[in-house]
Amino acid sequence: MPVAPVFGEDRRSCGTMVSVNRMTIIGNLGSEPEMRYTPGGRPVTSFSVATNWRYTTSEGERKEETEWFTIVAWGKLAEQCNQFLTKGRLVYIEGRLRTHTWEGQDGQRRSRNEIVADRVKFLDRQGAAPAPEGKPDEAEHGELEPDDIPF
Repeated sequence: MPVAPVFGEDRRSCGTMVSVNRMTIIGNLGSEPEMRYTPGGRPVTSFSVATNWRYTTSEGERKEETEWFTIVAWGKLAEQCNQFLTKGRLVYIEGRLRTHTWEGQDGQRRSRNEIVADRVKFLDRQGAAPAPEGKPDEAEHGELEPDDIPF
């Protein structure tokens, strides 16, 4: 399969295709953070963030749609999110999209998309300082198994 040139580069200089899995959102916390620990003692915090999209229809009617995201943070970032974030706070989140799959109590296979955060900035006055960046704790220890997640 031919590889398309990237930013005017010659096809021969693009030996492999590049992939990107990067999510960036700015929104308000829709829930209080929930921190848990894996059986191995690693902290993990999850919370929801809502983003809004406002637009006007062709008929002139103003509309607003809300999109909800599940955010998961690991390690020190998980501890900081749990300590400093509260429902309603405005946050900037960067991370990667991951599909979490599990089997429900009814035996049905379930899945949901979540953003595994590696950068969180508190944007409102209460939290002017960003949480320190670092390598996601998950990357240092390999992929997680569903049994590693305590919720």
